[in-house]
Amino acid sequence: MSESADGSAGLPQLRTIADYQFGADAGTALFPPSESLTVKRTSSGRPQQIHADAGRIVSFGTDGRFTLGLEGGRRLAAALEPPTYRVVVDDESEPFVREEKNVFAKFVLEVGDEIRPGDEVLVVHERGELLAVGTAELDADAIRDFETGMAVNVREGAPAET
Repeated sequence: MSESADGSAGLPQLRTIADYQFGADAGTALFPPSESLTVKRTSSGRPQQIHADAGRIVSFGTDGRFTLGLEGGRRLAAALEPPTYRVVVDDESEPFVREEKNVFAKFVLEVGDEIRPGDEVLVVHERGELLAVGTAELDADAIRDFETGMAVNVREGAPAET
């Protein structure tokens, strides 16, 4: 990855990282070249959070991976073909997920095949609406097969749209 001498990654590099983490075109979906984004940096200049007017898109971890904010989740939900990086739940789970309660495997209806433990995922309602973003605790097969166990550690829930 090309970085400037002070260790700061620019938006082109951040787009490349997003494409690597979430698949082709994810970088452009998260960080559109036409949009003015705010990049909050550490004192050493490393990108820490990327914000749009609508909210936090991502945080950039010291491990070189993004953690999604709700705005980033919305952008990926619009850009990625379902069920990519999605964990799908129904009406029963919806209020709990919005309140940032974790998703358990037995309540999952569908899951993207590419999901591995530690991946950033979108928790969506079977209607397609984004409910939350979080981190997968299990891989896709385990989420499908297990009757118990946490599937997603929910980080940020989406308020119900009125």
